[in-house]
Amino acid sequence: MSTIKVDTVQSSGGGAVTLTNQEAAKAWVNFNGTGTIAVRDSFNVSSIDDDGTGLYSYNLSNAMNNANYNCNSNAATTGINTSNRAAASIPENASSVLIGARNLSNSAVDCENMHGNIHGDLA
Repeated sequence: MSTIKVDTVQSSGGGAVTLTNQEAAKAWVNFNGTGTIAVRDSFNVSSIDDDGTGLYSYNLSNAMNNANYNCNSNAATTGINTSNRAAASIPENASSVLIGARNLSNSAVDCENMHGNIHGDLA
C-alpha cells in the first residue's frame, strides 16, 4: 500500500481543485431557521431564503449538472428530545433546494438547527 502525504492540493495552474465526479458532498449548509434566518456555515451555498413557516430554500454558488441530484436535510431544536422535528428536501432545479420542516403533529414549524447536503455531479 502506498501513502501520499501533502499539505496543499492545487490544480496544474496553481489554483483550487474543483470536485467534479467524486463522491464527496458538492454542497452543504447549516443554518438558523428561526427569526431572521442566517447561515452558520456552508460549502457551495450562496444564499438561503425563508419561504414561510417551516419552509426554506438554499441556492448554490456552482450549479449541479441537472435537477436529478440527491439532497438530504434534517431539522432539530437546540435541546435534545425537547420536541422532535422532521425535514424533507427536494431539488427545485439545478441551482436550488427546497426544505420543509414539520413537528410530530405534522404541522409546519421553524427550526433552530437546519442542515442540508447535496451529492451528484456539478455542471
